[in-house]
Amino acid sequence: MLVIGFIITLLYVLLIGSFVLGFDRIKVFKLEKSISKTTFSVIVPFRNEAENLPDLLESISQLKYPKHLYEIIFVDDYSEDYSVEIINQHPKTQADITIINNERKTKSPKKDAITSAINLAKHEWIITTDADCRLPEFWLKSFDEFIQQTNAKCIVAPLTYHDDTHFLNRFQLLDILSLQGATVGGFGIKRPFLCNGANFGYEKSIFKKLNGYEGNSHIASGDDIFLLEKIVKSCPKESYYLKCEDAIITTKPQQSWQELVSQRIRWAAKTSAYNNGFGKLTGIIVLFMNSLVVITLFLTLLNMFPAKILLYILVIKLYLDFLLIYKTASFFNQKSILRSYLIGFILYPFFSLHVTFLSVFNGYTWKGRTFKK
Repeated sequence: MLVIGFIITLLYVLLIGSFVLGFDRIKVFKLEKSISKTTFSVIVPFRNEAENLPDLLESISQLKYPKHLYEIIFVDDYSEDYSVEIINQHPKTQADITIINNERKTKSPKKDAITSAINLAKHEWIITTDADCRLPEFWLKSFDEFIQQTNAKCIVAPLTYHDDTHFLNRFQLLDILSLQGATVGGFGIKRPFLCNGANFGYEKSIFKKLNGYEGNSHIASGDDIFLLEKIVKSCPKESYYLKCEDAIITTKPQQSWQELVSQRIRWAAKTSAYNNGFGKLTGIIVLFMNSLVVITLFLTLLNMFPAKILLYILVIKLYLDFLLIYKTASFFNQKSILRSYLIGFILYPFFSLHVTFLSVFNGYTWKGRTFKK
């Protein structure tokens, strides 16, 4: 067990250490307020989002970008509430807003929704976001200037939670900051493997060339990760992370532990279909490290594992995880969350293994629908 523990810890040190180094390699992008040129079609799939849409629509109305250079396409995925009415009541003069119905063709409602919108999109650049998000005022401007200064065909942009009033929310914020750190770090070491569809842009021609979600449309989630895998494989040098404060989208955390577990089961359900070898390796190493912590803790309590070695493992993991989250929290201006880091660090291995175990046997619910494993 000591040898296994040493190997797992060493791999974890190399992995997280590479993310820490990679994070610093991606330089912060600053706006120069140049003339706006890029045209965008912003796609927002939604289902029963009446509670969240007012905040999104308000943030859309505050966007500082020429109105004639972008459109907003809302895709209604058979909502059963007043979502459509809320959008229709929004002043049309604020933006070019269109509502279309989702055309269901596969087992993935969200992928169908995005595909439906892309088929009708007026502009070359597609950006997807979610109905429970708030957009920063220079969001599109940051994409525009970055595109003008690079040869980007695909852009992954930052996302965080805006509510840290309860421990559940702070736990999720720590988690998403670690994921964002790994996302940036992956791009920094030229091994991109993560993104979030709530802030994800790419050229429509690339989507068409790669036949969209063909090959993974049988999996309900993964509209972001699977498409990123395809794009990175096709044009790795044109895929970027936009590390810009003006591009940070904020979204809402899950409102209960049950909802959080269901969300993470949904995320875990797509991992078996990953084609990115580095992404799979990362998931395995992180899972093994969390398992090592839990298993050695119980063995130590049974006097079957040296307490000193367990302490070494915990200190190494504590330091590395903190370093990555600290860097990410600093970029997102959310360093106050670090006050909850220690308790989150203690709970996360148990939470991770719980979700992993459930994902093997259970399906999940998403937007009022049930999906089987």
